[in-house]
Amino acid sequence: MSIVVNVDVMLARRKMSSGELAEKVGLSAANLSILKTGKAKAIRFSTLAALCGVLECQPGDLLEYRNDGL
Repeated sequence: MSIVVNVDVMLARRKMSSGELAEKVGLSAANLSILKTGKAKAIRFSTLAALCGVLECQPGDLLEYRNDGL
């Protein structure tokens, strides 16, 4: 079981760069990279809300649950 972060998908749909998103949300480029690569252990609701606000999407557009057969 895993949670997949689809920030890259939304960035592509919005034709926005990672740097632009990080600046608008108030995240460092390194922290956004950790989130995008799925290495983050947690995300604050305030960060999720900021991402959704900037990307004009819903939390379910960014986070996906996958059952890996475990």
